[in-house]
Amino acid sequence: MDHKILSSVKQAVQAIEFLEHPDSIQFIKDAALMIADTFRKGGKILIAGNGGSLCDANHFAEELTGFFRKFRKALPAIALSESGHLTCVSNDLGFEWVFARGVEAFGKEGDIFIGLTTSGNSPNIVKAIEIAKNNKLKTIAFLGKSGGKLKGQADLELIIPGFGTSDRIQEAHMAAIHILIEMIELELFMKEEETETRSFALN
Repeated sequence: MDHKILSSVKQAVQAIEFLEHPDSIQFIKDAALMIADTFRKGGKILIAGNGGSLCDANHFAEELTGFFRKFRKALPAIALSESGHLTCVSNDLGFEWVFARGVEAFGKEGDIFIGLTTSGNSPNIVKAIEIAKNNKLKTIAFLGKSGGKLKGQADLELIIPGFGTSDRIQEAHMAAIHILIEMIELELFMKEEETETRSFALN
């Protein structure tokens, strides 16, 4: 069993190491700036995924509405995970509509929809990104494998290639999300503190 554990650990490390790729670094930078700018303008982010990716969406949202590494003001993020909504829409319209209807309900022009799908083919994420774009929301996609149907469809995308199962991809997605939140806080709060400190010193 030991060698199987070591093999899995090495695969997990390999997935995380993909975040060192220049495209991944650029994605995190661009996404952090986009989200920070949206928050500054009074906008919010909506986040969705299926299964483990929905858990990641909830995690993403709570790190923003709560706080991450230190206390600061709450940031507006909604994970589209309310059970009554999900079961109502899936029963009446079909499961592919569950997140699109959430986007219609809560999304405003200038907000951001973030979809997580390790295959890039989840019909409800595909539909939600379509509706988000139609309603003039910005879009971010966390994808895996080849990127699937959503490759090239969002304003920004992160694709974790080379893994046939969702677990390794989701681990890399979660690491990217944590780093992204760190960069959002740096952009919104650390830079403000630095500016205030410099201003005070000049006075």
